[in-house]
Amino acid sequence: MAAAIITGSARGIGAAIALRLAKDGYDIALNDISEAMFESNDIVEKITAQGVKCEKFIADVSKYSDCEAMVKAVKDTFGSIDVLVNNAGITRDGLMARMAEEQYDLVISVNQKSVFNMMKLVGNVMMRQRSGRIVNLSSVAGVYGNPGQINYSASKAAIIGMTKTVAKELGSRGVTCNAVAPGFIKTPMTDKLTDEQKKAMIDLIAMKRYGEVEEIAGVVSFLASKDASYVTGQVIEISGGLMM
Repeated sequence: MAAAIITGSARGIGAAIALRLAKDGYDIALNDISEAMFESNDIVEKITAQGVKCEKFIADVSKYSDCEAMVKAVKDTFGSIDVLVNNAGITRDGLMARMAEEQYDLVISVNQKSVFNMMKLVGNVMMRQRSGRIVNLSSVAGVYGNPGQINYSASKAAIIGMTKTVAKELGSRGVTCNAVAPGFIKTPMTDKLTDEQKKAMIDLIAMKRYGEVEEIAGVVSFLASKDASYVTGQVIEISGGLMM
């Protein structure tokens, strides 16, 4: 059976992607930075209920050595790595004039360096297999920019360039590499916004609503499927028509 690894998948968009790929028949390697991220969370049970295998792998994906150990463990556990979804990411927002160097460096390390780490290591596995699907989580902030998020926007814009480069480098080996760029997605973070803030955001969206995590997972599912066998180097915006 084919296997998929999804970084930052204890909850939120990552967990939704993991569950959708489990429904598609993939064995699932979940990843997050600590065991605590999985507390009060039944994602493992939901995945195994789909009749597939599921294992948790604790690793800080901003660290190459952690990624190296994890990729080896996933390969040893499942025998192959057929899908890689780079979802792990953080925010440390602030206007550029007041942003500390540490805020910038941390976001770049977690959001961007992790993608390099995982694509390099898993890419080597996929090249030997002569098949594989890589899907990277970018953001509309990486396409349009966003005030107060110079670090986040930089990391997500970089992922677009990295995606296109890896698509060119690995295409001849049967490996595709694509990105998705979510817009405003309904999460616990958006639930904390005031009604005024929510209205201001929704006014920018053609469909006049937030996206659901399952809608991100559906596009990732397509990109990981046989139906997307001739799709590579693409960035698919999932934003309900934001900034159109």
